[in-house]
Amino acid sequence: MDIATQAPVSPLYQRWQQLRTEQAGLRARDSAARLGVSEAELTASRLGVDALRLRTDWAELLPALGELGYIMALTRNEHCVHERKGYYREVSVSANGAMGLVVSADIDLRLFMSQWASVFAVAETTERGVQRSIQIFDRQGTAVHKVFLTEKSEEAAWAPLVERFRAAEQSAELDLQPRAERQVPRADAEVDAVALRADWTELKDTHHFFALLKRHAVARTQALRLAGREWAEPLATAELPRLLEEVGSRQVPIMVFVGNPHCIQIHSGTVSNLRWMGDWFNVLDPEFNLHLKTSGVVELWRVRKPSSDGIITSYEAFDAEGELVVQLFGARKPGVPELVEWRELAESFAALEA
Repeated sequence: MDIATQAPVSPLYQRWQQLRTEQAGLRARDSAARLGVSEAELTASRLGVDALRLRTDWAELLPALGELGYIMALTRNEHCVHERKGYYREVSVSANGAMGLVVSADIDLRLFMSQWASVFAVAETTERGVQRSIQIFDRQGTAVHKVFLTEKSEEAAWAPLVERFRAAEQSAELDLQPRAERQVPRADAEVDAVALRADWTELKDTHHFFALLKRHAVARTQALRLAGREWAEPLATAELPRLLEEVGSRQVPIMVFVGNPHCIQIHSGTVSNLRWMGDWFNVLDPEFNLHLKTSGVVELWRVRKPSSDGIITSYEAFDAEGELVVQLFGARKPGVPELVEWRELAESFAALEA
């Protein structure tokens, strides 16, 4: 795509380039934080240099990503990054445009699109050549989801796709909105814990858990505290990397869920190449990378939920604000009981004392 224009380079872009010369290797997300702007604003400052703004026609754009062939999909939150290589296939968007799914064998996404706000095509020159990506941001300017071309991508499809979805107005204006104030959870004493436990025991599908939380007006970690140890047990946060190491050593297939309020990305399969880098615990496999900032995990729970297929066991990690960082399950499909190997391993770690 022909991105370069004669438009004047923005002051923000100039400040960013100065920061990059002072701190080489600083990622865009961290650069934006240092400069006191959102990542979307930083990306918009690249217009006319190496970025184009695209139309937010999600129902058309998302299926079109399949034309790019073998890509890397990236979804993250503050403390965990999930990168999965594969093909964008079997994409669906609801009639009202608020929900979407990608359910190919490798790229597996749950999309909540009511707050998706802007999207850019970026073609950044790096030491290893041009890195091409599609980057989606929410109404606060936070990255929701990114798609990167790989050495195996259909590079010839890039320029036609970008031209097809190029926004008529290449404006850096984003109309950002403040994030909604976090709801303060009710005091535990105000929750009918007996009714909560009764409804928990009646669950038939893990996907119904969010509705249970909403029905009882409880935060997720609050529900885990009140459910009783039959259903949820706290563990030392150090057990999370230990569990992943055991999963890798025994080659137990798992499902790794990482997301933010607008996108959840899932890996199903084994993990093998596990490595510490400072306080980051990493999975560095050919098709799946996970980067977990362990210092950001302040609570870890072993959670059991009943379903029509039997008990489903998960490990759920939370940050200081009670937000989910990562969830681990045994690999399974609906209608299939939980893997015995996963359950035995998940149950082998000692819970914290009450």
